[in-house]
Amino acid sequence: MTKYLIAFNDEWVPLHTAEELRSKSEASLAVLDDMKAAGVFLYADGGIDASTAVFSVVNNDGKPVFTDGPFVESKEHLGGFTVIDVPDDEAARYWAGRVAVALDWPQEVHRFPSDLDEIVERHAAPE
Repeated sequence: MTKYLIAFNDEWVPLHTAEELRSKSEASLAVLDDMKAAGVFLYADGGIDASTAVFSVVNNDGKPVFTDGPFVESKEHLGGFTVIDVPDDEAARYWAGRVAVALDWPQEVHRFPSDLDEIVERHAAPE
């Protein structure tokens, strides 16, 4: 099985009334219940945006330097996400489609690398 992240950017979501947000929450929770019943659900959360950033941290000569709030140069903010464990991209498409339809806003899907070798292969600078 492979883990996938289904996520949306907070900036992709137009303003909603309180009732619309409650309705979207109910619809998305129904999809999460279906994921749990299918045994593919790992974790989900949402309602996060720039206002929920507690702090940022960077490395400065081997020491962490903390700054209150979001990273200043960030233009996009994660709004919510779900992590699933499914056999293939097609299954990930199915669940991401269910989430996109339930919420009626775009989702982006990322496949987590299977191991360190895959991460190195994809991201290491040429030698």
